[in-house]
Amino acid sequence: MNTFNKILSRVTLVLGVTFMSAFQLHADDWKEIMYADPTIFVENGKYYLTGTRNQEPQGFAILESTDLEHWTVPDGSSLQLILRKGDRTYGEKGFWAPQYFKDKRTYYFTYTANEQTVIASSKSVFGPFRQKEVKPIDASAKNIDSFLFKDDDGKYYLYHVRFNKGNYLWVAEFDIKKGSIKPETLKQCLDCTEPWEKTPNYKSAPVMEGPTVMKWDGVYYLFYSANHFMNIDYSVGYATASSPFGPWKKHPNSPIIHRSLVGENGSGHGDVFKGLDGKYYYVYHVHRSDSTVSPRKTRIVPLILKKGNDGIYNITVDKEHVIKPMWK
Repeated sequence: MNTFNKILSRVTLVLGVTFMSAFQLHADDWKEIMYADPTIFVENGKYYLTGTRNQEPQGFAILESTDLEHWTVPDGSSLQLILRKGDRTYGEKGFWAPQYFKDKRTYYFTYTANEQTVIASSKSVFGPFRQKEVKPIDASAKNIDSFLFKDDDGKYYLYHVRFNKGNYLWVAEFDIKKGSIKPETLKQCLDCTEPWEKTPNYKSAPVMEGPTVMKWDGVYYLFYSANHFMNIDYSVGYATASSPFGPWKKHPNSPIIHRSLVGENGSGHGDVFKGLDGKYYYVYHVHRSDSTVSPRKTRIVPLILKKGNDGIYNITVDKEHVIKPMWK
């Protein structure tokens, strides 16, 4: 090899090593998102993600994306809180299970704190979400995992979890101006009846939680999670009804999200959203590993909807395209 070729070879090697080091450094900047009970809000060509953090400062943070895979903090900081403990908000601990809900020009944010459901509002998707009167939605009993739904007739409903020797899904009509339920309308949605809803892999009282309600072609679809979240069989199923109060009929496809389908333990408690591509997705969390539950990791999976002869969608997931979102 002549002198020129030797020099060229060394330069190429150095540049190659430098490039690989820079690439590795850039790749290492991206971290797995570890939000439990996640939810995604879509607006103006962007996705906004938040969820349970279980970290100080207590409250909820936001990430944004345009492709569901790569996420950043909108204001460029390391942590952008949209709701903060003590900032005209209810709750001292247990900030869980948030939901974005926009009505006209107001953004609402429902969440759990102190094992109570709470609603706050803001004029911006970035918050800060605050309350005019610092209080829970229903102080008469413990209730968690709120999901606010507006029907075509303008009525609002709050789906949530109440306790009675286990966790069960309930619904009540909701007064959005007062920020409270109409207690006379309270009704339990479902009982724990199916084998997949209570497996022996983790001993607990019955658990049904994490509701999301969609209305497609006049039919109401209630997505929910079952089993204790520490159970490897924590999973997602759905039921349908012709009324927001039910009666609900569990679909035989359930569970549609389970470790046997998506390949990771503890897959559940999330939200349905419509992507920028017009397809529906479910965002959820999974256990950190096969041996460790927390901190739980965020996942996103496309939904496949195929209408049956009865007019009800048979819902499955595209298990070959589970998204593992990253942020930096």
